[in-house]
Amino acid sequence: MTSTILDPALTGVYTLDPSHSRLGFTARHAMVTKVRGGFTEFEGTGRLDFDNPANSTAEVTIQVASVDTRNEQRDAHLRNNDFFDAPTYPTITFKSTGVEQIDETDYKMTGDLTIKGVTKPITIAFEYIGASQDPYGNQRVGFEGKASLNRSDFGVNFNAALETGGVLVSEKITLEFDVSAIKSA
Repeated sequence: MTSTILDPALTGVYTLDPSHSRLGFTARHAMVTKVRGGFTEFEGTGRLDFDNPANSTAEVTIQVASVDTRNEQRDAHLRNNDFFDAPTYPTITFKSTGVEQIDETDYKMTGDLTIKGVTKPITIAFEYIGASQDPYGNQRVGFEGKASLNRSDFGVNFNAALETGGVLVSEKITLEFDVSAIKSA
């Protein structure tokens, strides 16, 4: 049974479950369509405080080389210096600096996002989906979130002009999070 009620008993330390979570992104390609991708290797922990959400924290580390857009040629390009420069900057990190509860299920988490050695603040809108105990006795919580950023703010500058006007890759990137986390014993 899943609950969307904020139960203070859920307060505690949680570990991100990569096999049941998605950390993804969307970028406009050639001004006409969206390309979706994500990262397959990441880890994260958080302290959730359901009595006082402002005391909640989160840290996430993403392995850049795990980028996956379902196109190996594009993924290889994303890993090189035109985009993420995975050999020089092997990780993307996020460390929260604040949490604000908007209503019963909606939150804003602010924090420092580091890509290619550039750290900038970002705000992620999260919706608390609920909590449940899985068949193995693990207490789980789920969140979905979104944020937007300008990739060039992080030194991800590659682009190509199109003959018809516009550019190959949008500056605006939408980050997408589907998170399942397991409470530590």
